[in-house]
Amino acid sequence: MIKWIISGALTFLIWGGGVYFFFNLKEDIPKQLTASSNLIKETEENSSQQQVELKELKEVIHDTQKLVVKIELEDGSLGSGFLYNDKGDIITNAHVVANAKNVKVNTTDSKEYTGEVIGISNDIDIAVVRVEGLKDVAPLSIARTRKAEIGDEVLALGSPLGFQNTVTTGIISGLDRDLNIDNFEYEDVYQISAPIAPGNSGGPLVDRKTGEVLGINSAASNQGTIGFSIPIVDILPLIEGWSETPMTSLPNVNFESEQPIYNGGDSIDDNAQYVVNYFYEALNLGDYVTAYSLLGSSWQSKTSYPDFRKGYLDTTFIFVEEISTTSEGDSVTAVAIIAADERDSGASTTTKYKVTYELGYENDQLKILSGKGEEIKE
Repeated sequence: MIKWIISGALTFLIWGGGVYFFFNLKEDIPKQLTASSNLIKETEENSSQQQVELKELKEVIHDTQKLVVKIELEDGSLGSGFLYNDKGDIITNAHVVANAKNVKVNTTDSKEYTGEVIGISNDIDIAVVRVEGLKDVAPLSIARTRKAEIGDEVLALGSPLGFQNTVTTGIISGLDRDLNIDNFEYEDVYQISAPIAPGNSGGPLVDRKTGEVLGINSAASNQGTIGFSIPIVDILPLIEGWSETPMTSLPNVNFESEQPIYNGGDSIDDNAQYVVNYFYEALNLGDYVTAYSLLGSSWQSKTSYPDFRKGYLDTTFIFVEEISTTSEGDSVTAVAIIAADERDSGASTTTKYKVTYELGYENDQLKILSGKGEEIKE
């Protein structure tokens, strides 16, 4: 009798389990068959993330540019600065506002304010300018607790050679650099690959991904596109001290050159190389308006902006391999070897060119007056 009971119980369990698994699988298997692939989902997420990053880059540039200013002294010398707090305080370099009490401050929307220097150092290249007209304006975000690392992607913003709203891209290419220029000591500064030139001094070095200010662009080498930026985290106590308690009298700053520091490389040849490099930087960013603005009036009169832009729409990237210049008076001839990635019927090809530009001054700004190029056959 007991055997029959045990046998019956096992039969019930077997049949019951079978019924359960039948109905469970009947519902679960179709769900699995219709579920989206993890690989497809991951690919879609990666694609979406890439689109967000591209959008974020443009947002970072747009949001930062609004808070970067051009600073001008009575003698005509120029520099840059950026809004640091809601008191209207602008951070810049000491050499930009050396031995001046009041300066002219121009914003990106073409408004002009008077700024007062409320703090300046004669050995660290840092100063603070207070602009009452910018009080209560939300400032840039500052990286207060971290330093950049080698390889971090950065943006350098400012007014090089007087060109306001300029953005160049690069990376942190070196750390802990020490140098002395015109009695200023630069200790543990960043070395950057983003091109900078006279007028960039005092502008912010910005994290490409977060938009936080990492440093203050202060000097550039006359060899290649090497720049130096003071880590902002190192000088925050000094800046905050001036903001809380402005200086009642300013020290005399021993600065030898009228132009912002460019490590002795502010000749017309150096400026011409910068303009050509900046021209291609703008094209690579898709900023055709800025690239077109670097052309002289004669060139622009022969080529409309729509035609100029159309000529570069199939060019995805341009790399400047080398550039050399020769000058005579206020005229410069620049010869560059470039490699251009171009789309042709959906396919991408890389072509090398030798391009020759003639540069000269128009309204006190160096412009590309004419140019010609020829393909390099390999």
